[in-house]
Amino acid sequence: MPSFASGSPATLEFLRNRRSHPAITMTEPGPDETQIRDILTIAARVPDHGKLAPWRFILYRAHQGKTIGESLAARYERDNGPLDQDQRQKELTRFTRAPVVVGVVSMAAEHPKIPVWEQQLSAGAVCMNLLTAAAASGFASQWLTEWYALDDEAARYLGAREGERFAGFVHIGTPTQPPFERPRPELSQLITNWAEAE
Repeated sequence: MPSFASGSPATLEFLRNRRSHPAITMTEPGPDETQIRDILTIAARVPDHGKLAPWRFILYRAHQGKTIGESLAARYERDNGPLDQDQRQKELTRFTRAPVVVGVVSMAAEHPKIPVWEQQLSAGAVCMNLLTAAAASGFASQWLTEWYALDDEAARYLGAREGERFAGFVHIGTPTQPPFERPRPELSQLITNWAEAE
């Protein structure tokens, strides 16, 4: 029987060093169906006040990416005018960079006891757990939102239903290079000790 009080130095070291990989640097293979199910099972183990499960997953495969990209490019061009070659290529390849993209959909809604904000935070926790589970499974991963997560028409095209919104899209694949470390916030500037006002 595992000891829940003993801790795990290896787990702590993994968490200290976990890094996102830019989706553009990913390649095949991605997780297979069994691995995807395991990663999503772990992703769903998050704080969830009221056991509402106010989120769901949509899977996008690389072979679908061209079709998705063409639709997104047309939508972006309609709203922003003609695209130059670089911007068009960027839109066309949004969903072809990684073998698997997981859309995390927030289903937060008014509830008599659980605030919408708590439900939205739970969806964010799902995204973070998904990143961690993918990395622990040996894959590169990156959590992105991008304009189409916030555009109602594009979000509907990507599978969001009425009243839903995307918490983000987690790209998963095999890394082609080590991740770059980025500057981290100075922890001492983020911590205060509460003191009762006099």
